Amino acid sequence: MTDREPIETTNLDRYGNKPLPWSRARQRLESDLPKMSTPSFLATTRPEGRPHSAGIGALWLDDDLYFTSGPGTRKSRNPAANPACTISVRLEGLDLVLDGEATRVTDGTTLEKVASIYNSQGWPAEVEGDALTAPFSAPSAGPPPWHLYRFTFETAVGVAAAEPHGATRWRFRR
Repeated sequence: MTDREPIETTNLDRYGNKPLPWSRARQRLESDLPKMSTPSFLATTRPEGRPHSAGIGALWLDDDLYFTSGPGTRKSRNPAANPACTISVRLEGLDLVLDGEATRVTDGTTLEKVASIYNSQGWPAEVEGDALTAPFSAPSAGPPPWHLYRFTFETAVGVAAAEPHGATRWRFRR
């Protein structure tokens, strides 16, 4: 883990709560992803500028998020044209929206590491060339192989749904 720390923290809470520590969000990301029961959504922009949102099986690894998608799907075509996107995730006691960029990963070491983690969570992913394959995936993923994407974020906004409450924006170095 790189333990990337925010360079700026802004308290967005209007009720007198203190800013949330980034460590709380990081701990939730580590423990809640890649549980398939953790709702995660990728928002991208279509070529004509309209928004697109799709559910993903997000994975937290080394302070970045990873997800898979079939090369013919909208959630793969949009970041290929414009890598700027957001990922929203409902963690235990904390809603989190991260703004950043998604780029395709093709190096074998990362693919093997991600496949191993997905396997430990019940999805039997394997590396095939520069992508992942498995006997099954989400219906919206398209047919295999699936591309792997690394999502690196520049800002994150967290709203706590559990004590201690609060709302905070964190900004990170790119």
